[in-house]
Amino acid sequence: VQLVESGGGLVQAGGSLRLSCVASGSISGINYMGWYRQAPGKEREWVAGITSGGSTNYADSLKGRFTISRDNAKNTVYLQMNSLKPEDSAHYYCRAGLSSTITFGSWGQGTQVIVSS
Repeated sequence: VQLVESGGGLVQAGGSLRLSCVASGSISGINYMGWYRQAPGKEREWVAGITSGGSTNYADSLKGRFTISRDNAKNTVYLQMNSLKPEDSAHYYCRAGLSSTITFGSWGQGTQVIVSS
């Protein structure tokens, strides 16, 4: 399945964005969908994940600000980001797989988020 991310942009600190990840096929049978991000000069990091059963987990530093959800009918995974900070600026990517550390396929283009102070 191919994944296409969208919804990034420029936002002021404290603002919100909702990222979308649309799959080319059904995601209902995919065990795990996750969001990752990479800021310039930094390593890629895991942000959040959601299982096929709807269980979610988040990077500790993001709990309470980010919410991941999935709409199997639309083959789409979302990342709602609130109270954004400049340090949230990065390229955001979504991935499909078995867990946060076992994902499949090539990394897509991602969607860029820039948070101004």
